[in-house]
Amino acid sequence: MHSVRESWFLLLSIPFYAILIGAEIILSNWQQRKFYTLKDTFQNVYLTLINAGLDALLRWAFYVSVLAWAWQRHFVQIENVYLYWFALFILEDFTFYIEHRIDHYCRIFWAVHVTHHSSEEFNLTTGFRSSVLQPVYRFIYFVPLAFLGFHPLDIVFMYSITQTYGILVHTKYIDKMPRWFEAIFVSPSHHRVHHASNTIYLDKNMGMCLIIWDKLFGTFQEEVKEVPVKYGLTKPLNNAWHPAKIIFHEWQSIGKDMRKKISFGMRLKYLFMPPGWSHDGSTKTAKEMRQEEKKSKFKSENQKLRESPTFGF
Repeated sequence: MHSVRESWFLLLSIPFYAILIGAEIILSNWQQRKFYTLKDTFQNVYLTLINAGLDALLRWAFYVSVLAWAWQRHFVQIENVYLYWFALFILEDFTFYIEHRIDHYCRIFWAVHVTHHSSEEFNLTTGFRSSVLQPVYRFIYFVPLAFLGFHPLDIVFMYSITQTYGILVHTKYIDKMPRWFEAIFVSPSHHRVHHASNTIYLDKNMGMCLIIWDKLFGTFQEEVKEVPVKYGLTKPLNNAWHPAKIIFHEWQSIGKDMRKKISFGMRLKYLFMPPGWSHDGSTKTAKEMRQEEKKSKFKSENQKLRESPTFGF
């Protein structure tokens, strides 16, 4: 269920996306950079269609009805129309940051979100590589906004706007934006970091439109020229093409871990601890991987220092 306003916005955005994606495909092929493959682009398209279908199916049952119930009990009223929309933008972007951070730090939600990160390419269609099952729970994060007096249809409309921006930063054609811009807003450079599987970049730059949340809460990482971005997952899907494999592979891994001969408490940790957590240390979280890499680098530097001819003088 869409408002007329949102329907018009979506209708106008289709040719806009088509022009930009077409231009990126033509230009990247003409320059022999080949940012697109047919297989990956096809995957991105059918994943977003599955997501859109599920979203449309659940929109009334979850989004509109639950948010309408909360809005009818709102305890704040912003009268000024400009302040209303500005506050909605800021608060909705913040709720997305919270949702996105939980998606990365809680394995059961990562199992949903991982679909978006599974591509080893990075182009505008990657922005459409949806976390297919996210519509099942995304509305929960918007409930506080409805209690704060923001109308459900306004919330959904603002999400469409911010999501459009979130799609546009999936590009390698823009190197760096001006410094003032990157101090406030998410840039393509910031988002390339987010899609990287390099240890230094894991679980960084969670914002949709504003990068200030990452800088405030310690999840910001600059793109480093000495560390070229490697896209995809730390454990690649090995050219998987079937939708079930792409969408449910992490659920299969969770099921395998849950069948281990461990306590009930340990099984719960396999659901709610960060991705990579294991009871025996056989796999590592992003934080543990960084710590391990840091220790390894420190040992290597010490070894080089000891082997230096000037050591001890």
